[in-house]
Amino acid sequence: MVTPPFLTATIVMIPRFVGVAGLPRAGSTLLCQLLGEHPEISCEGHSSPLCNSLLAMRRFISDDQFFLSQLDVQYDTTYDHLLTAMQGFLHGWYSDCGKPVVIDKNRAWLHCIELLLHLDPEARLLVPIRDLNQIYGSIEAQHQKSILVDFIDHLADYDRLGRADKLFAQDKSIGAPLSSIQAVQDLPQSVKDRLFFVKFEDLVSRPVETMSRIYAWLELSAHTVDIEHLSVRPHESDSHYRYKYLHRQQGSICPPKPHDVPPRIQNLIAKACRWYNDWFYPNQ
Repeated sequence: MVTPPFLTATIVMIPRFVGVAGLPRAGSTLLCQLLGEHPEISCEGHSSPLCNSLLAMRRFISDDQFFLSQLDVQYDTTYDHLLTAMQGFLHGWYSDCGKPVVIDKNRAWLHCIELLLHLDPEARLLVPIRDLNQIYGSIEAQHQKSILVDFIDHLADYDRLGRADKLFAQDKSIGAPLSSIQAVQDLPQSVKDRLFFVKFEDLVSRPVETMSRIYAWLELSAHTVDIEHLSVRPHESDSHYRYKYLHRQQGSICPPKPHDVPPRIQNLIAKACRWYNDWFYPNQ
């Protein structure tokens, strides 16, 4: 007797979920490259649509009249339907990765960390950070190399001070993820415990030690990264952000030279982001 396909049970290993979400030009590409060196980690390295898809799902179904009608009649059952469906989408995305741990990179994960933990209480998040002056300096330096192309949010016509001011606005490339980091202070300790802030400076100056700490935090077996012979994979698209935020991988780690940032812009950043420096760089 042949068993019908729909009665055949398939055991699928659900990998542990780890998101990467932090500031631009803070080493997320390098971090994903180094994470991918561990034999127990699956890391595609590209920014993923998974987080955006879950947010879009929540927005759409929250306005669906059939869904709202079912909530009125059987709230708990209908809410559980949605919960299991979104959990299935989250876990199904990487169900075929074949590794115990999967990495998903999207800057929005930190903004919606409580949604992620509602779907997967065991999820964790790595948050790349960097000295803010050097983040601005890196973006400005790359803009000068591609000055004939405007920013995606049209900042090329501003002078350097004006462009810095705009970049740190709450809806811009630095300001938006920076606001998400600031909001961490208001989260319960149980949520904070699922976050690991990764300093760019540590990642490039002490990569082996830093990655060993990350692997231990992720409860993985010990692994020593060969920083002179890294695997180089195809990098993600740079045209989306108009070549202002490059994602190139290298075969070895070479710390970048510090960027010179004008005093007026340093003062602008220091006044606007004093909380950040007090929290992460208190000795600077």
